[in-house]
Amino acid sequence: MDLKVAVMIVCLCILAITSTEAAIPKCCVKIRTAISKNVLRKVVKWYEQQSTGACDISALILYPKGNKKPICAPLKWKPFLVRRQHKQRATL
Repeated sequence: MDLKVAVMIVCLCILAITSTEAAIPKCCVKIRTAISKNVLRKVVKWYEQQSTGACDISALILYPKGNKKPICAPLKWKPFLVRRQHKQRATL
């Protein structure tokens, strides 16, 4: 096989792998146990990571305002975040 053809096939394979929606999921591997309520009040967006899918542990993935990286929190903070979310929707 011609070297140019082989390089082209490799490049197309790399492009196909990196551009697919079903890429490697970003999972929390460690939970941060000490989270202040001040940080929890700054949370702009959050979602729950399930251990039943591609990830090994259940956790809350928090996106506080001003943080560049998300924070992995234990599920015990979910009721607090749900209540806070309902209060914010009620005031809008």
